[in-house]
Amino acid sequence: MSGTDTAEDPHRVPGSRGTTESRPAPPPVPDLSVVVPAYNEERRLGPTLDALTRHLAAAGDRWGSWEIVVADDGSTDATREIVTLRRDPRLRLITSPRNRGKGHALRLGVGASRGRRVLITDADLPVPVSELERLDAALAEGGAAAVGSRAVAGATLGDRRHPVRELLAGAGNLLIRWTAVRGIRDTQCGFKLFDGEKVRAAFAASRLDGWAIDVEVLRHFQRAGWPVAEVPVHWSHRPGSKIRPLDYLRFPRDLIRLRLPVPRPADAVAAILFLAMAVTLYAGRFFDPAHRYLTDSLQDQNQWEWFFAVTADNLAHLRNPLFSDLQGVPDGVNLMANTAMFGLSVPLAPVTLVWGPAVALSLAMTLGLAATAAAWYRLILRRLVPQRGAAFAGAALAAFAPPMVSHANAHPNFVILFMIPAIIERSLRLCAGTRVTRDAVILGLMAAYQVFLGEEALLLAALGMLLFAASYAAVRPRVARAASRPLLRGLAIAAAVCLTLVVYPLAWQFSGPQSYTHLDHGPGAANSVRALLTFAERSLLAGDADRAAALSLNPTEQNAFYGWPLLLLALAITVALWRRPVVRALAVTATAAAVLSLGPRIHVPLTGAEIPGPWAPLDGLPLLESVIVSRVALICAPVLGMLLALAIGRLARARSLGTQYAGLLAVCLALLPLIPAPLRSEPRAETPAFFTDGAWKAYVRPGESLVPVPLPEPTAAEALHWQTTAGLGFRMPGGYFNRPYGDGDRSGVYGVPLNWTASLLKDVRATGVAQVIDARAREETRRDLAYWRAGALVLVPQPHDGPLRATVDKLVGRPGTWVAGVWVWDLHEGS
Repeated sequence: MSGTDTAEDPHRVPGSRGTTESRPAPPPVPDLSVVVPAYNEERRLGPTLDALTRHLAAAGDRWGSWEIVVADDGSTDATREIVTLRRDPRLRLITSPRNRGKGHALRLGVGASRGRRVLITDADLPVPVSELERLDAALAEGGAAAVGSRAVAGATLGDRRHPVRELLAGAGNLLIRWTAVRGIRDTQCGFKLFDGEKVRAAFAASRLDGWAIDVEVLRHFQRAGWPVAEVPVHWSHRPGSKIRPLDYLRFPRDLIRLRLPVPRPADAVAAILFLAMAVTLYAGRFFDPAHRYLTDSLQDQNQWEWFFAVTADNLAHLRNPLFSDLQGVPDGVNLMANTAMFGLSVPLAPVTLVWGPAVALSLAMTLGLAATAAAWYRLILRRLVPQRGAAFAGAALAAFAPPMVSHANAHPNFVILFMIPAIIERSLRLCAGTRVTRDAVILGLMAAYQVFLGEEALLLAALGMLLFAASYAAVRPRVARAASRPLLRGLAIAAAVCLTLVVYPLAWQFSGPQSYTHLDHGPGAANSVRALLTFAERSLLAGDADRAAALSLNPTEQNAFYGWPLLLLALAITVALWRRPVVRALAVTATAAAVLSLGPRIHVPLTGAEIPGPWAPLDGLPLLESVIVSRVALICAPVLGMLLALAIGRLARARSLGTQYAGLLAVCLALLPLIPAPLRSEPRAETPAFFTDGAWKAYVRPGESLVPVPLPEPTAAEALHWQTTAGLGFRMPGGYFNRPYGDGDRSGVYGVPLNWTASLLKDVRATGVAQVIDARAREETRRDLAYWRAGALVLVPQPHDGPLRATVDKLVGRPGTWVAGVWVWDLHEGS
């Protein structure tokens, strides 16, 4: 008797089959599986099975080993007995306890199939099985699917349907082509041949139970970039059709469901878990952002809150959002040339105005990190694995890898990356060549939005995609050649759309006031080989702050630190899955990115030798010359996540429990040291009442600035917080932002180049020694104060404030006054 499977879950993982009979050993993988959906087909199924088995058996070795899987959708007649009484081991019966529709039956049958290729045919066999030759020839030319068609040249028709059915079917096909599947004229012919692995993934991701399942699966293939060929066949109408006129009317409903994806409960759980992980990471600041400060953010939290505040203020007062004169008096700040992140600071402006920039920034970083993980999850699920657990693990590594946690302290532009997976997905759609113009326009809009989220992240993503494309082209040159024309055409359209939207902001960034050409980060900006193998500082179980500090620029720039267990796991995954082209391409991409991040000169471990690195020819190129080269290793995070997802997906399909347990144990051992501890935080220093109560207003007239002592700079930018607390009511010199060096030198620097007075006050704060002040010093200070249009100098209590106060007393020529918690020198006195 043939094997009989009873299936309850329509969304189970392909390859996992429940059975009522125990088998001593798994059967060999057949070359061809034929899946036949059936519901109350006792009259028509028998001749169909006879025709299939007769044709396949007569062909000898032409089709290799084969199986026929009949998916019974809750029949109430003798359909099941038609199969079981044949006693043919090559026939298998999959049953459902109740009738749910053709889509449900196909999902069960395809999920239970094992063949390297899968043929789907209707129970009445309207297309003779001899037409399989045509479909197989099309698949042999590099396609992933070959669909029989009644609507292309070369197709022949026997007995036709009733004219009303013909009319309804034609209208349905037009609707399908307009809304869901482009380029295929006949999606509903029930004779289709697929690559086995791909069709099982497509059906596992499907959710429709009705006749529109064909549309959903073909749409999945097109979105995945898997080539679909439409092949003319001979088709004849068979009496006793199970399609009722009402079914044609249900097509629009199912198409709407395809256009409006509904997340499954597992997807909602994944999103909730990602949000919980992000909240846990930011727990030290999330619940009281206005009074807590991330310790390892250095001064960046002050800077980012200022960016959010000044953007909201510019919008509220209808000022140019690309510029501000609140810092760097009198020159101001080119906000487009800084990471103002308009893509979030603009839509969150109402939150900033009502609850303050600290709340807006905390909300943006927490929700943005969770959204980034969810975006990677969606991409991995749609393109790599059907198992949601595998996709979750891969996305969690992509979003919460050690380098990402490091940037989570201070750099939302490298944490909020939810557009990057969407850009990758849309770029892959271009390769299919089905809706090139539409997809290209959407890609251009996405890229334009990403420009306002983070240009450097977009640049690194483009570099990673280029590495992957080159690697995949080397592995599968024929597929790459077929995809190159629509891809290049689409990228040209996308670039035109994107540049049209961002040309003015970019012109302001590179040619506007206070623009600069590039930033030089010095020789210490590259990774070392040890940094790639070492655990990160914030690793909960294995972190070593001193070792991480010695191998990175600062706690916010630990751009490697994946740890040797994860790299060993990635190597093992690559070896085990080497036959898969996508694995080879991902492995080459990660390796190339890691090597590039070592910089133009690579230090050979355990020796004093240096060798030229592959980054050397890229080092001086426009745009790349401003990149902190160690950040190129960030590309490895999503790539390693994808490899991890592929490995877990493979383990889920393993037939041996021992293999599954051993594999999952290795995964856990590699990931356990990478689990991050919550980011460190501390109470925020109280802002003096001089700023919170508005006492400063009595000292600063219109057009004047308030001068903090010493001036704010990248290493001491608390004055930015005082300014935002005061409602951005005063301007000040100095600050923490990027600008040109000046005097004809347009190379970028952090902060404002110090003049004589600013340098003097900085030295006093650093040394605690008051300087000797003479008439020349007073004259230099007078010029600097006039240049700043200063209305007052303000000294907040701080270390070495005694020498600072004494120095300013001598420079101004009179003692300061204690006002609302600060020392103030009113420069209007005696004027």
